[in-house]
Amino acid sequence: MALASVSASPRLDAEVLLAQVLGTSRVAILADADRPLEPPQWEAYNELIARRAALEPIAYITGHKEFYGFDFVVDPRVLVPRPETELIIELALDWWPRKLLQANTIADIGTGSGCLAVTLALLLPQAHVYAVDLSRDALEVARLNAQRHDVASRVTFLHGNGCQPLPELVALLVSNPPYTVLAEVDQNVRRWEPQLALDGGAERGLAIPIHILRQAPSYLLPGGQLLMEIGAWQGVAALEVTQRAFPQARVRLHQDLAGLDRVVAVET
Repeated sequence: MALASVSASPRLDAEVLLAQVLGTSRVAILADADRPLEPPQWEAYNELIARRAALEPIAYITGHKEFYGFDFVVDPRVLVPRPETELIIELALDWWPRKLLQANTIADIGTGSGCLAVTLALLLPQAHVYAVDLSRDALEVARLNAQRHDVASRVTFLHGNGCQPLPELVALLVSNPPYTVLAEVDQNVRRWEPQLALDGGAERGLAIPIHILRQAPSYLLPGGQLLMEIGAWQGVAALEVTQRAFPQARVRLHQDLAGLDRVVAVET
């Protein structure tokens, strides 16, 4: 199979791409496996296979990616949403009903596709969300996703660096910032996904997370919560930086389903 050497799930990839060509679901493809393809369909299918063989992410080829059960538009302007990031949503939903604040404001710093901002707006209909990104291109994608899910009236998009564009303090601050060491990122990711959304800079990829953590105390309401995704190798260092930024707060590390450090959490 053409994808066997470039994908950990070549059969799944092939079925998803075939469903894309036929404009149907993967389930329908499996139910009608003997259906012959017309020559134009074969041509279109082979083109998609060639793109995947060149390591282009499936999500860019199909133009969408599921996140927390919702479908998001994605393209090379934004990072492909990862399942590990869903832990932020789970932690936010656990905390939100217990919060003592009357404020219902949320900030998503480095919103990218808007998967965090839009999902929180969908699941917390009383909240207003600020979606911040340094990339204007990313904000265009995030705005499209907010419109697709009919929450654009409750999401304000802000261009700028870190927390600085926020017009007010917020009750919940979430972030999936760039935190990788670019030279160590997988080839397919580095080739196709935006470096601005990947490269965490110095200190083993922690430079940008540190920048946001140092800003956050000035933008988070007393009694609020911060949830930030980190790299699995960054737990100890991120915990130290966070405790220095929030010396009076409760700071914790949360692990993902693989048991790896994934989210640093602060309750002020």
